[in-house]
Amino acid sequence: MRKPNEKYPLAGTRILVGRARHQAGSLSTSLRGLGAAVVEIPFIEIQKPKSYQPLDDALKNIKSYEWMILTSANGVEAMWQRVRRLRITRRGLKHLQIAAIGPATKAAIVKHGLKVKMVPEEYVAESVVKGLRDKIKGKCVVLIRAKVARDVIPEELRKAGAEVDVVEAYETVVPEKSRTRLRALMKSNRRPHIVTFTSSSTAKNFAELLGDSRDGLLKGVKFASIGPVTSATLRELQMPVAIEAREFTMGGLIRAIVLARYAQTSF
Repeated sequence: MRKPNEKYPLAGTRILVGRARHQAGSLSTSLRGLGAAVVEIPFIEIQKPKSYQPLDDALKNIKSYEWMILTSANGVEAMWQRVRRLRITRRGLKHLQIAAIGPATKAAIVKHGLKVKMVPEEYVAESVVKGLRDKIKGKCVVLIRAKVARDVIPEELRKAGAEVDVVEAYETVVPEKSRTRLRALMKSNRRPHIVTFTSSSTAKNFAELLGDSRDGLLKGVKFASIGPVTSATLRELQMPVAIEAREFTMGGLIRAIVLARYAQTSF
């Protein structure tokens, strides 16, 4: 078997990236830089919530909270749009202890001039709980997140004695425009060797976009997951995980794909 090119280890590898359109660029660019042939078809679309009232109410009463938890860069940007609209100053947020679920979320927060107090060791909800459990007893916490998300953080922090308000900042939906494109790609001779999944939502939406016919369209396709929560969702959907990132970041996902390429020199 041909060994991978050291400079372009993903040369000859077709990879499907399914992140939301405005977020796909960095992952796709990095994979292309390693020689991969990348196709972008979003499995997820970010939409405004049906009402900003709950988020606005929380921001207007931000002085009543001691901790803020943000679980995605999307949540940070949605929150900041409302901060600007409500003319809340950075000074009005300086009292907050802020927890970010991972480095990308932290970077989005820091970009707006705020400090992050805590980033967990692993970038999943359970690790956020572990990092905060001993710090939040008797504290008021606001969790800003997507409409549909796992309830691990609010449930466990309430058990630990915190008062937690969960506020919807955005919602994720299935991008209907992707349905025809995705099915056509999976039926073609350009079917990807690898499909990347960066959240449970991308996994669920991929399955929904393909529908009942997906079993016949996935032969020989490997699934690459950003971490154990996403992997568990893929397995629930009967889509076995071939590649899982050790570090639950885009960089970790890319490294896992490259390592898999070296371990199996033909996809």
